[in-house]
Amino acid sequence: MAKTANLNIRIDPETKLNAERLFSCFGITVTDAVTLFLHQSLLVGGLPFEVKQPRFNRETEAALQEARDIASGKIAGKGYRCAKELFTELDVQC
Repeated sequence: MAKTANLNIRIDPETKLNAERLFSCFGITVTDAVTLFLHQSLLVGGLPFEVKQPRFNRETEAALQEARDIASGKIAGKGYRCAKELFTELDVQC
């Protein structure tokens, strides 16, 4: 059995360069870093870091919650008879 196997990945050149610079500060290559990642993944039985959705500012979080509430029927969505009515209201609010 071979002592190593090839793993080909595609990544944008800027990310590759930044990763090479970062890992060189630790004295390792990108290959070493990927190997560490894979070994750690096997050790913990999954990704070796927590995966979360991005955090948004309060205004965006409130808008997302409002959209969820409308979609679930918790609150009623607002309707307009025509686009002009919508744009008139938007102009007033700005």
